Amino acid sequence: MAANDRPIIIKKITKVAGGHHGGAWKVAYADFVTAMMAFFLLMWLINTTTPEQKRGIADYFAPASVSPSTSGSGQPFGGTTPGQDGVQGNGDASMVRRLAPTVPQDNDDSQQATPASTSETTDSPDVTQSAMAQAQQRREDALFQSAAMSLRQAMQSMPELAELSNHVIMDITPEGLRIQLIDQEGRPMFAPGATEPNPRAITLLNAIAAIAERLPNRLSISGHTDSGPAGSGNYTNWNLSADRANAARAVVQESGISDDRIYEVRGKAGSEPLYPDDPFMPGNRRISIVLLREAPILPAGHEL
Repeated sequence: MAANDRPIIIKKITKVAGGHHGGAWKVAYADFVTAMMAFFLLMWLINTTTPEQKRGIADYFAPASVSPSTSGSGQPFGGTTPGQDGVQGNGDASMVRRLAPTVPQDNDDSQQATPASTSETTDSPDVTQSAMAQAQQRREDALFQSAAMSLRQAMQSMPELAELSNHVIMDITPEGLRIQLIDQEGRPMFAPGATEPNPRAITLLNAIAAIAERLPNRLSISGHTDSGPAGSGNYTNWNLSADRANAARAVVQESGISDDRIYEVRGKAGSEPLYPDDPFMPGNRRISIVLLREAPILPAGHEL
């Protein structure tokens, strides 16, 4: 009987096959994939863009949101009229209004000008000339920007120029629009020690001449070398750079640039390296063509 009075104990064991972890890992994985995609996109851009395009991308993401170009569209007025200051405008209209002399009112008081008011109006021609000079400079910058954009578009639309885009650097300097044809590793513009440009350089020079022919500005052509020796004997890098600049001058003149458009041809050897930290870098070997800031050339026989 004692065995029958023993309590019966029932043990229930619950087996858990697996827990539910939620979907948080999916968010983390998506962030990781997005970051990797952005990283590989950045690597691709670094390897495929030119130095000029890299500067444009950097300016686009600058904190101040200020672009060195004349406008967002790249055109002289960027979607605004000449009398309006656009979002990225240079303030032409406001600058001229601020600097322009005050027009006297047509009343009796204006006919009785005091000596003080007369002395103030004597400065108005200088102020007007300053405003006109600034407006002229902005107009030249707009024309240079348009010429640079035309050259970029031509290089993108023509297959024979698209692959040469890495050889061209364009920027606007106090002298004017500077276009530089630089050597790349294994892809020079001139054969070692040679003074005649190869077909690659001739193609680029013809494209530059076609754009420069649309503007009245004169051209300054300079040859540059690296710090390596030019060869044996008395033939130095000064001779080599000058001969290469003169050969480039001959090519652009054959493409339609008249003789009176050539301002100077000079050789600078390795005195102005593009990469000062590495004077032997191939990019230091280049031809620099500058469309100078100056008044248009008067035709032959024209008298002031």
